[in-house]
Amino acid sequence: MRAAQVKEFGAPSALVVEEVEGLHPGPGQVLIEVSAASVNFPDILVVAGTYQNLPPRPFSPGKEAAGRVIAIGENVTRLRIGDRVLALVEHGGHAEQLVAPEHVVMTIPDAMPFEEAAAFGLVYSTAHLALIRRAGMRAGENVLITGAGGGVGSAAVQLAKAWGARVIALAENEDKADLARRHGADVVLTSSPTSLRDDILSATAGRGADLVLDVLGGDYLTQIIRATAWEGRIVVVGFASGSQNPIKPGHLLVKNISVLGLQSSDYRDRHADVLRSTMAEVFDLYEAGRLDAAIDITFPLEDVGSAMQYVRDGRVKGKVVITTGL
Repeated sequence: MRAAQVKEFGAPSALVVEEVEGLHPGPGQVLIEVSAASVNFPDILVVAGTYQNLPPRPFSPGKEAAGRVIAIGENVTRLRIGDRVLALVEHGGHAEQLVAPEHVVMTIPDAMPFEEAAAFGLVYSTAHLALIRRAGMRAGENVLITGAGGGVGSAAVQLAKAWGARVIALAENEDKADLARRHGADVVLTSSPTSLRDDILSATAGRGADLVLDVLGGDYLTQIIRATAWEGRIVVVGFASGSQNPIKPGHLLVKNISVLGLQSSDYRDRHADVLRSTMAEVFDLYEAGRLDAAIDITFPLEDVGSAMQYVRDGRVKGKVVITTGL
């Protein structure tokens, strides 16, 4: 089978796609013939060798992949050969075959293309867990989504709208702002940190955001805290701005603000049942026509390095997907 291989850590261009030995499932595992896999920012950190979890080299990156089950190991009870599935894993998705534990593999809707399934798993599970499980979002709330032109941001805008929130989207530029508008955002901002506080307050008639899903951190988060409503909740899922400014406890205290963290892969490892039920709800909304995979561009497996560079350069609007031709 063909697989992207990390032999030496470095830039995306360091990836090598080559023939490697085929895989076999062990007890409790399934073997998936991968048709499509997505590229996420953590994949770039994995290839660079700066991510917190790194397997021995050589290995294939890729944290989510979609395809068909072609073999099952002993003690597999929920899945069958031929099932159309999505797998959420730590690595291994950027290859023609993937071995995954049964508990992190879920069936996908019959009408869902593999490319769309591959674009759904990580971002929609992150957005769902952040908005609902961690922050208890309620219909009618003012919900601020940062990074609204990216994968998690696009998913969060759509989910928040599907659940009846008033969505304020913060996008990097007008191209990404247009994507947030197409996904139903009620207000779209392209604010800098210096104007963000005032812009949020203006968009909420002075109330502030009831709930924030933040992927930016840094100076953005500093100003967001100042524009969060009384008893507001902020869920931190990243710091794409590149910095982690200290949070001043006094700002939290005077408005009873809660700041929550989310590492979505922990649910995969600790509570896979929660992850599967989360994705079941997401797939129901997809089948009802409420959600869009927001695929920006696809690359063949041979060009996975270019796909990662596209994400690294900040060009992506939504999701980048790689396909194997299988």
